[in-house]
Amino acid sequence: MPTKKELNIKSIHQFKVNDISGKEVDLAAFEGKVLLIVNTASKCGFTPQLDAMEKLYEEFKEEDFEILAFPSNDFAGQEPLEGEALQQFCMVQYNAQYPIFEKTHVKGRNASELFQFLSSKKLNGKVNSSPKWNFHKYLVDKDGRVVDYFYTITNPLSSKIKRSIRKLLKA
Repeated sequence: MPTKKELNIKSIHQFKVNDISGKEVDLAAFEGKVLLIVNTASKCGFTPQLDAMEKLYEEFKEEDFEILAFPSNDFAGQEPLEGEALQQFCMVQYNAQYPIFEKTHVKGRNASELFQFLSSKKLNGKVNSSPKWNFHKYLVDKDGRVVDYFYTITNPLSSKIKRSIRKLLKA
């Protein structure tokens, strides 16, 4: 039977990224989970969304849901922290229990392969939306397909996001 890669299915499960400590993580490990992928920053006016993200994670973590946080310094230099300092900030200030990945580029020519995929309908088959600021959110179904996105101003605890997550968890 052909694999997803052989079938050219548009899925985030084809990517490998580095976690906050630099260890490679195969996103195929998240197969079967609904994901909210967010580009974050520690010195942004929207940084308190890290608290809302943790509350959302706590609400759904027992139901095959995961948040993947990707710190980025692409917007006004609002992510000056690196590695351990960044991990400590997220854990101590906001009790973040979800995976935090290595700082990455999320827009433009230097965007990581994952964020190029998330941002381009031509690549992901569903949405055309690159981050315009920190805390842009992508919703991914259990098969790794991008199904929706939410702008920075959408609070992670919004009814719109929660409804979308519940719908995907039931699918």
